[in-house]
Amino acid sequence: MKYLKIDTPAIKPAREYRSDYTLRNHGLTYLDTVYWNLPTPSLVEEAVFRGEGHLVHGGAFHVYTGKWTARAANDKYFVREESTEDKIDWGEYNRPMSAEKFNGLFSRLQAYWQGEELFVQDLYAGAHPEYRIGVRIITDRAWSAHFARNMLLHERDLAKLKHFIPDFTLMVAPKFKVDPRIDGTRSETAIVINFAQRLAIIANSEYAGEIKKTVFTIMNYLMPLQDVMSMHCSANVGKNNDVALFFGLSGTGKTTLSADPTRRLIGDDEHGWSDDAVFNYEAGCYAKAIRLSADAEPEIHACTSKFGTILENVIYDPASRHIDLDDERITENTRLSYPLEFIPNSVPEKMVYSQPKNIVFLTADAQGVMPPIARLDMNQAIYHFISGYTSKIAGTELGLGIEPEITFSACFGAPFMVHHPYFYANLLRQKAEKAGARIWLVNTGWVGGKFGVGKRISIRHTRNMLNAALEVDNVEYRTDKLFGFSIPKSCPGVPDEVFEPSNAWGDKDDYWRKYDALASRYIENFKLFTDHVPDEVKKAGPRRLREVK
Repeated sequence: MKYLKIDTPAIKPAREYRSDYTLRNHGLTYLDTVYWNLPTPSLVEEAVFRGEGHLVHGGAFHVYTGKWTARAANDKYFVREESTEDKIDWGEYNRPMSAEKFNGLFSRLQAYWQGEELFVQDLYAGAHPEYRIGVRIITDRAWSAHFARNMLLHERDLAKLKHFIPDFTLMVAPKFKVDPRIDGTRSETAIVINFAQRLAIIANSEYAGEIKKTVFTIMNYLMPLQDVMSMHCSANVGKNNDVALFFGLSGTGKTTLSADPTRRLIGDDEHGWSDDAVFNYEAGCYAKAIRLSADAEPEIHACTSKFGTILENVIYDPASRHIDLDDERITENTRLSYPLEFIPNSVPEKMVYSQPKNIVFLTADAQGVMPPIARLDMNQAIYHFISGYTSKIAGTELGLGIEPEITFSACFGAPFMVHHPYFYANLLRQKAEKAGARIWLVNTGWVGGKFGVGKRISIRHTRNMLNAALEVDNVEYRTDKLFGFSIPKSCPGVPDEVFEPSNAWGDKDDYWRKYDALASRYIENFKLFTDHVPDEVKKAGPRRLREVK
């Protein structure tokens, strides 16, 4: 370590896996030691040695991320330049930054890193050999490099690693502050993506999720241009090679529901859907840790005590090193990052040469009025995909409180979508129709009343309903009065009354008022998209209660 003038654990093998395409090619010069492509044990040693975190009981690496316990959703920017000007859907989540501002910011980062020790990981995003991109992560934190290595795909061939040239580079500087007066940013934190230079900068955020979501955002721009549907979803596959996709925002159950012991896990968060396969963009999982249960989620819970796992902001006892997964004093958004192979029934290739048979939209309805499961026709599916109704769960973004916040997040991932929502929706329609996929809306939120009054839907009931939906065809349905979708009347292992959500309300008139109010919110939100979608999709939305009485 340069400040103490002593050797660090990985000083000798620091250059062992160095690429010939060095950091000088990125304009980074006058550096101290650069640690190239260290394996996980070396990165953990380095992180502990540098005081970045601690090992806890079972062997996981633990870190506190300070102020940054969630994504800085309002601090993401794209460099506005000719090659992408007419392709990016500029707006709330896709804010512009001029090339001049970006170049100034980058120049200061180059100066900031002079004389520093850096960690480089040369990795891939996308398991499909025809669509993967080489991603270089450069950071001044050993544990950030460990996170990147957990989450992205490794190059096993050392000869290829030596000749690695990245398609995109991420520079991660958790303590480097931007200056709003100079850079035109909202705060001292910024995540900036420059497609012309194939370079992204993550500045002044310790939260590791910014790394994975920046890579996902890049893939969301590049893949659809190659006719690959880019999806904020988890994916698994059954014994008959039948793929299921689970779309949803953080906290809606993507990770939990896809880690089903009866099916093999392809991935828990980010995927591509090409004409021949469904493939994971990542090599790892980034699951919520708060209140993880060994009974309800045994596969994920087991990962909390494995070497190679990273625990973010989980409370632990410094003496015994035992963790407390129920303690939310720092944030509700406690996290664990682990390699996908830690899940016993995961797919080693992280892709399946098959087409989805079932597509599931997950919504955490904090109003307690949506049915637990409904089948959608294609126009309804496009309507709900573009709407993306759900609730932001506490802690997943900076500024969120304890109570879930109603939101409409287009494509069930608006903060990460770069093109217009209908661009993705139309691609989804084409692929779903060609594959003959069935599409479902599943409520993983509340029943019997809104948050604070009702209770969260049983994960056991949701699993039973999904298993039946994925495998059973001869189900009797009823038509929902407001939304028009088809709701099953029964399911093995689930009480019949669950399928009529008004039954759980003490005051049914109050239920219908709340349900009608939600329909109104849908209608108002969809007005944002009416100029871009065909009439048959507009007509697939809900009706108000006064129209159906």
